[in-house]
Amino acid sequence: MNQHSTSDKIPKTRRGRKTREKLLHAAEAEFGERGFPEASIASITQRAGVALGTFYVYFESKEAIFRALVSYMGELTRQWIGERVAESPDRLTAERRGVEAFIEFVRTHRNLYRVVSMAQFIAEDAFRDYYSVFAGAYEENLKRAAEAGEIRDGDNEVWSWALIGMTVFLGMRFADWDEDRPVADIAAAVSDLVSKGMARDA
Repeated sequence: MNQHSTSDKIPKTRRGRKTREKLLHAAEAEFGERGFPEASIASITQRAGVALGTFYVYFESKEAIFRALVSYMGELTRQWIGERVAESPDRLTAERRGVEAFIEFVRTHRNLYRVVSMAQFIAEDAFRDYYSVFAGAYEENLKRAAEAGEIRDGDNEVWSWALIGMTVFLGMRFADWDEDRPVADIAAAVSDLVSKGMARDA
């Protein structure tokens, strides 16, 4: 099950890309609600409103669309966050806005955690790639911020994984489990921790 498939066929036409996205959105709902074992290609195509044969124009198997879905949801998440932090005046502001954006994304994409968690057991390489791509971009952003004098120098690889880990669990608690705290309040608390650390004031 963890052997990588080359079955994801990226369409060249706009219509083809729209059909592929419809299938991926349907797969998000199908896998999120039913889990991988119970999910079916027939149900995915039914949700997407396309013929069963259309599925095989874009994907060779259930595992193939699952792998593509994990990658696609990572792209959607990064795009959503990127658009909301793009105009940040400095890295610390970007960190606060990024936390807000991620929690908002999870609140509107309730199947994200279910899909990504399943990937660890269905397609471990896709699961690793999902987080590694995030971490690589994060590390580069921290490096540029340090070079610009916005933050101090540090171990950017460790920092990037630590910050991602914190955000993932914040999203789990305050978006996936429930929405009982305002996003701005959560982000402000995180910003306070990131900017000041935990040491007592001198």
